[in-house]
Amino acid sequence: MHQGAGRAARWVLPEARRLEFEFSTDGLAEDRVWDLLVDKVPALASLGRDARDISGYAFTEMLNNVLEHSASDRVAITVSHDDRSVSFEIDDSGVGAFEHVRRAFDLDSELEALAELSKGKTTTAPEAHTGEGVFFTSRAVERFELEANGIEWIVDNTISDFTVRSTGRASGTRVRCVVPLFPERTLTDVFMEYAEDGEFARTRAVVRLFAFGSEFVSRSHARRLLHGLERFREVIVDFDRIEAIGQGFADEVFRVWPKTHPETRVIPENAVAAVEFMIQRALAAGRNRE
Repeated sequence: MHQGAGRAARWVLPEARRLEFEFSTDGLAEDRVWDLLVDKVPALASLGRDARDISGYAFTEMLNNVLEHSASDRVAITVSHDDRSVSFEIDDSGVGAFEHVRRAFDLDSELEALAELSKGKTTTAPEAHTGEGVFFTSRAVERFELEANGIEWIVDNTISDFTVRSTGRASGTRVRCVVPLFPERTLTDVFMEYAEDGEFARTRAVVRLFAFGSEFVSRSHARRLLHGLERFREVIVDFDRIEAIGQGFADEVFRVWPKTHPETRVIPENAVAAVEFMIQRALAAGRNRE
């Protein structure tokens, strides 16, 4: 039993490769928990600066989300390590991250909530938070898993892959982050990738997160993708694994929306020939109407 960080109980499994803690969320502070883990888990204490910076940032951001938004009275934390990485898992019994966002923004489904979270700057408490924590954590760590309300969002930064799948978890939230012992990028590198003049000004909208099996044909699909992106100066629209888009979708994304939001640059990436054809057609229509 440890005092000073939520009265945590601890169980040590064989070879101390996996340690489990449980805390009451009442009066809990994420930085004090992190300090406790560094003190009690030798693998965290011995991390190099880059791995420790990423791990500390990701852990405190994700635990703060539990404390601020989950309405869970307990939180379980697992720290694991092997010869190449450390990982942590935070598990609560609250309302569920996607349901919380769905309610706050009056969205139709938890899948839409996931898509909104993936953009960055999405927060249910703008007076207290910037909405950057999930976005940057998902890109700073090697692997990010967020499971809640029957779905799981997985970001694998080793192959730049985003995956969404159904799960059996109905309530609560589980987040897991894996950090290599020797990261190829620093935390500053991650922030800089999406910064302009020191501001979080660039984001990447991964198109396939916004349809979940449907075709990208209509303007309504495009408007769902574009919602809130006027908060950025540059939006990269990633068409990875998208085989086709409709005329209305392309026209809305590359002609109509940019005309009414000239302060935001919209840049397509990973477009196959059929998608590129529709994009160029929309851009040409825009030029012809000028």
